[in-house]
Amino acid sequence: MAGPASCVDCQPDAQQESSNTVTSQPDSTTVQNPLDPTTFIPPSTSITPSVTIEFCDRCRWLHRATWVSTELFLTFPTPALKSITVLPLNSEDTAGRFRVWLFLDGKPPILVWDRKVEGSFPELKVLKQRIRDHIQPGKSLGHSDK
Repeated sequence: MAGPASCVDCQPDAQQESSNTVTSQPDSTTVQNPLDPTTFIPPSTSITPSVTIEFCDRCRWLHRATWVSTELFLTFPTPALKSITVLPLNSEDTAGRFRVWLFLDGKPPILVWDRKVEGSFPELKVLKQRIRDHIQPGKSLGHSDK
């Protein structure tokens, strides 16, 4: 079995491992020690472009939401999409919800799909086309464009 939990391809730099510099509020200029949590920089909450998939957890749509997120990441790898959030909802007012939101820099959120408004779940072809039209208008989606 391998030693400490570290990736063979991502071995920490020996110089960084021995670094004892710790700051209380790391910023983008702070050197991150991959083994020291006090130097970790959390992801920005305003990462764009990003997608949020809201779904009714009571309807058991987790698998559908994760499948859609996987397909979107395969079609629009980073940096085209930097983040996809799968957000389970569990209340009376969110019953039956399946929405896909797109977040872009400096723009209000774009509702790409709502199951109740559209009358069905999104076909991936249509969902990918709608997202593509906002983030990569000239991109060919191959068979999804036919």
